[in-house]
Formats: sequence, C-alpha cells, structure tokens
Amino acid sequence: MRWAFSTLGVPGMLVADVLRLATRAGYQGVELRAHAEEPVHPLLGMRERAAVRGQFADAGVEVLAVAGYARVAAARDAAGEEELAHELSELVWLAADLGAHFVRVFPGGGGRPAAEAEADAARRLAAVAPLAAERGVRVLLETHDSHRTGAAAARILGPVGHRHIGALWDVLHSWLGGEEPTDTHAALAPQLGYVQVKDVVSAKDTTPVPLGAGAVPLGAVLAALVRGAQGPAPAFEDADGRGRGGWLCWEYEKRWYPQAPDLPDLLAPGRAYLQRLLEDTTT
Repeated sequence: MRWAFSTLGVPGMLVADVLRLATRAGYQGVELRAHAEEPVHPLLGMRERAAVRGQFADAGVEVLAVAGYARVAAARDAAGEEELAHELSELVWLAADLGAHFVRVFPGGGGRPAAEAEADAARRLAAVAPLAAERGVRVLLETHDSHRTGAAAARILGPVGHRHIGALWDVLHSWLGGEEPTDTHAALAPQLGYVQVKDVVSAKDTTPVPLGAGAVPLGAVLAALVRGAQGPAPAFEDADGRGRGGWLCWEYEKRWYPQAPDLPDLLAPGRAYLQRLLEDTTT
C-alpha cells in the first residue's frame, strides 16, 4: 500500500511546500486539485508544467492524479458537449505533462433520468479514452453526487469497457449512499484505480476530522480491499498497466470547511492510523 494526500486539504499551498509536507509525513504521492485557485491547473503553461514535474521528481514524490471537476453525466447542449470534450482533453494533457497516473472526473448527473445520464457519461468517457491511452493516463470516475455508490458508478463504466477508463472510490460517498464497503469493492474492483479515504463527524455533519476520529468505517474499507476478490492485497493498475501497487489518498476537505483543523500536523498520524488498520486486517 502507498500513501497520498489531496491538495484540497492545503488550499493554495505552493508546490514546494506541498512536497515538503509529503516527504516529512511519509507520503509517496499527491493528488493535485486542478482548479484556478491552485498553483497547478489546466491553464498552466508548458514551462510551468515541466517545472512542477521536475519538483516532484527531485523530491521523489509521485503525482498520483489531477483532480478535475468535469461532470460527465450532466445535461449538455451541443456547445456544452464541445466544452466538456475540451475540458476532458485538457485534463488528460495536464496529467500527462505532469507525469500523473490518473485524472479524476465527477458524474454530475443531478436530477436527470438515470438511464439518460449514464448513457451520456459512458459515451463521453469512451470518447476521451483513446487520448488517455495515447498519453498514458487513466481517467477515473469518482463515486460522487448523482452516482455515489459503486453499483451506480459501475452502470456507467461497464458499457465503456476501456482499460484507460476506471473508477475512483470515494469512501465517504459510498457510505453516505448506504452501500457496504464489500459491495462497493465488488462493484468497482475490475476498474478500480485508487481509493480516497476521509473521515467526518457523522452522516449528517460532514465536517472533516482526523482519520479515526469520525464515523466513516475505514476499518471495513481496508478489510474489503484486503479480503476482496483481487486477492490478499489491492494491486490497482496504473495507467501503464504495471500494477504498481495500491494507493490510499486522504482527501481532507479543508477548502470547503475552513474551520476544520489544519491538515499538515494531521498527515503523519493519519498515515500511521491507516497503517495500523491495514496491519490489523492482515494479521
């Protein structure tokens, strides 16, 4: 198992400072929030992209993913379809230029009829798959909003049937959707890229808290990963299919909850907590 954290937990932090946090706290990867508020985003120039990639390489830390905000199941007119296709392509290019393994996208189906939303999402993901394959990147649909469970996400991913399109398991949303971790893992295992872990006060109060201090069943999540159909340990494939090992990424939503404790001092204890859970599960 390898450890990463999202820059959603350290909004606006410069890349050099993010890398210092990662190395100090024992994290091998970082999920970069790709938003105009952040230092890394799709409008970044080629020179800046190369500099960021070099900073990560020098620090020995991997860019796990570019976390975009494209909503592939949303209703779109013709102009909106072109805009979304461009957004998806730009995210893939950014990830490739940074050396990232994955691109994160959302469903975003809202209140649309499920069949229509899922057909549109599958079609749009299939359309970007050749570019993702060409650039060595895997586009992952997160369990989120309109499709927060593994079963719901699988209804989109199944018809796509492309190895460069996969799933990102956000454990908070599948839990809020009432799905057991074993069921989420079973639904997503064939397409699973990596797992986002987080903890919150309760199902009604999603204020982020340190891992282990809240209500999300993280022990059950790790047990599902370890004991699932994939074998004794998760072996999620990277975009090149080399099976580089499982990633757990802590997405701490400090950006949306500014009153929450700051993430930096929580990183090392959070990783240690996950390691203990993993050891308890495998013994």
